[in-house]
Amino acid sequence: MKRVLYGIDVSNWQGPVDWDEHAGSGVAFGFAKATEGVDWTDKWFPRNWRCMRESWMVCGAYHFARPKGDPVEQARHFLHTIRAAGGLRRGDLIALDLETSDGLRPEFVARFARRWCRYVERQGVRPFVYTFQSFARAGNCAGLGDYPLWIASPAKPQGDPVVPGPWRGWTIHQYDNAPLDRNVFHGSREQLTRLGYDPR
Repeated sequence: MKRVLYGIDVSNWQGPVDWDEHAGSGVAFGFAKATEGVDWTDKWFPRNWRCMRESWMVCGAYHFARPKGDPVEQARHFLHTIRAAGGLRRGDLIALDLETSDGLRPEFVARFARRWCRYVERQGVRPFVYTFQSFARAGNCAGLGDYPLWIASPAKPQGDPVVPGPWRGWTIHQYDNAPLDRNVFHGSREQLTRLGYDPR
C-alpha cells in the first residue's frame, strides 16, 4: 500500500497556529509563508518555523512572488528571513508561490520565476513551485517543469489533481482550502525530505 503524508500550509491570516495539535491529528509536514516581494515579512513566520520543528514536522517555507520586482532581491529577502528565524536544516522544504502576474505578460512572469528558482537552488535547495491550473496553462510557468509541482486543485479528489503543463506529474496536492489549506504527498517522510535542503 502506498504511503501518504498529510500537510497544511499557513500564513498570517491564520494567526497563531497550534502545531502540536495538528501533529497529533496526523499532519506530517507544513509550509508557512515567510515573505512577499522584496520587503514584506510574515510576522508569524518565526513562531511557525520554530513550532513546526518542535512538533517534529517536515518544515516548509514559501515566498509569495511579486513578478514586477527583482527576483534575486526577493530570493535574498526570503533566505535572509529563514536564516533569522533559525535557518535551514537538512530536509527542510521551500517553495515559490506563483499565482499572480502583477499585470505582466506570461513570458515575463515565467522568466522571473526561473531566475528566482535558479538563485535559490544555488543555495542548496531545489524549490517547489506552487501554482494552479489556469495560471500555469496561460504560460506563466514556462521552463519550470523540472521543479517539483505543488498544485492547488481543491476541486479535484485528494491525490488526483489535473496536472498542467509544463509538468508531467505532481508532488504535493493542495486538495482543500476550508477552513485550512490541506495537502497530500504520496510517499514517505524520507522521500519528502530528500526533496529538501541538502547542505553538501
